[in-house]
Amino acid sequence: MDGFFMIFPDIFAAQHRVWWLISNVTLAIALGFFLLAPGPSLLAVIYGGYWTLLLITVMFARALWRNWRADGPDKNLHLLTRRWPAVLVAGCGLVLLVHESYGFKILMDEIMLLGTSMSLHFDKTALVPMRGHDIQGAFQVMAGQLDKRPLFQPFLVSLLHDLTGYRPENVFLLNTALTFVLLALTYRVGSKFAGPAAGAAGVLLFSSLPLLAQNATGGGFEILNLVMILATVLLAVRFAERRDEDSLSALCLAAVLLALTRYESVLFIFPVGLLILWVWRHERRVILSWPAVFAPLLLLLYALHHKIFSERGSAWELAGQPGFSQPFSPTYAVENLGHAFNFLCDTSGSNSNSLTLTILGLLALPVGLLWLIRTLRTLRTAPAAHVALGFFLLGFAGHTVLMMFYFWGKFDDPVIRRLSLPLHLALICVVFVAGSVCAPRIRRFWPGLILVVLAGTFALSLPAMSRHGYSLEYYVGREMEWRREFMARHPERDYLFIDNNSIIWITHLVSATPVLQALQHKDNIVFNLSNRIFSAIYVFQRLQVDPVTGRFAVEKGDDLGPDYQLETVWERRFTPLTVSRICRVVSIREGPVSTPRPPPSSLQKMSPAEMEKIRQQYLDGFIKRLP
Repeated sequence: MDGFFMIFPDIFAAQHRVWWLISNVTLAIALGFFLLAPGPSLLAVIYGGYWTLLLITVMFARALWRNWRADGPDKNLHLLTRRWPAVLVAGCGLVLLVHESYGFKILMDEIMLLGTSMSLHFDKTALVPMRGHDIQGAFQVMAGQLDKRPLFQPFLVSLLHDLTGYRPENVFLLNTALTFVLLALTYRVGSKFAGPAAGAAGVLLFSSLPLLAQNATGGGFEILNLVMILATVLLAVRFAERRDEDSLSALCLAAVLLALTRYESVLFIFPVGLLILWVWRHERRVILSWPAVFAPLLLLLYALHHKIFSERGSAWELAGQPGFSQPFSPTYAVENLGHAFNFLCDTSGSNSNSLTLTILGLLALPVGLLWLIRTLRTLRTAPAAHVALGFFLLGFAGHTVLMMFYFWGKFDDPVIRRLSLPLHLALICVVFVAGSVCAPRIRRFWPGLILVVLAGTFALSLPAMSRHGYSLEYYVGREMEWRREFMARHPERDYLFIDNNSIIWITHLVSATPVLQALQHKDNIVFNLSNRIFSAIYVFQRLQVDPVTGRFAVEKGDDLGPDYQLETVWERRFTPLTVSRICRVVSIREGPVSTPRPPPSSLQKMSPAEMEKIRQQYLDGFIKRLP
């Protein structure tokens, strides 16, 4: 203990805050991991999540304001009114937005997030609506459950609902604004470490990534995650340089909100902690603000919410990838690395990667690694900004390793590609580092690099964005937009929809219920149909095409059985072997429920690999027979 006090001789000046911090850490660990059972924990998240996030957000806004005021209006206005960076950010942001259509790209993530924002807006509870109905003109959620996804993004969307009224499109408004914020923060990080030209190169590199455009126009939380990572990096640099309580408050609160944005982003708590310890060691004194002291209790929301994985085994979605028994394992790394290479180095345009960013990032990686080793070996004398970035590069490395150990960490999977966005951000940061080392030795380094990025963008990225091959491949996303198209054609919304993805309809204020509910409570559907409670009752079904016979077979989970007589209203073929259909319920046979028995399909008897082979062969033959 004597050695500890010698390292921090001024600890007694902040002794009461240190003991408060130790007590809060102990209490948070005890409550989050030991004392509270999963049931009460999830109830605390459901009914306390909104108010906890409101408190953290207000505290964070106050901390940012105090930092802004400490910098002085002249410096802040100078940063905001520089014309060419603003034009660059605005232009690149527009390029990203105009090449993609707004819509919900990933099922079910984006719709679940929207559903949570809906409940946070209407009831201030963190629930995803599973059943909902229009009752005498007022839409009522009848049943819901807590989603596994963190709450910060739905909370922000719910604030937009609070201010402007409930609209599903509010999430697109949020991600549009965050896209410009992301590019501005990228410029700020690059200019901070390697000058304005580096910041411009970083903005252009990010804008060459079709995956970013895809997420900028979607309803997910990936853009917010990137914004919070960069904001935390910049606040870490500020604290490393200023070493005052206001900077520490903003940094700790940013780290808490980052942890509440995506599950794995909690990893960035560790570089923040390392930086705080480094500053204490370097200053030979403990710097603690009251928001930092209570930050561990604010993280309790994350710990309690994470118990959903122990309470609900299906939350890991292991069933989505047959053959896996645990969510994380080092044995997955070899296969995942191969998929990551296929994605990052794809030249066909069928993946939403940026070959330009990949090549430049990989070329910069050895220089960045040497820089990181040197920075970590000279922590006593290294510039504060370098130390902060070095710690965060360790966080990026840990994040990438975690993704490689994830059972579904295949970056070339249309659903999983978005998980590579932090890796792309890390590559851009590595380019900044390598540029700061090489630019003094190579004449006109940054202008040359910018020309290379522009050439790659025009030759590779923009054509890929225009073809949309990477988004058309994921037909489930196009199905979601087809449903929204149906709603646009039927604005009265006085009908009932039976759909396993009922949340899509409920979040758009259309009465809906899942297929299983319609089977188990057939008498209720009969009552509503006979009494004309709804103008119509529709059913969504997905059908598989047998490649041998060409016959359609309703997927097992969508089949209502022989009791329901259906009339096809609209049908669309999204892939050669997949047909989606919207039907109207014409009549329902009363009496005991008849168990659905879908006709056997040769596809259902095959393994996933065999199914993919058959699909590819069918597609090749389909293309050859086109007129």
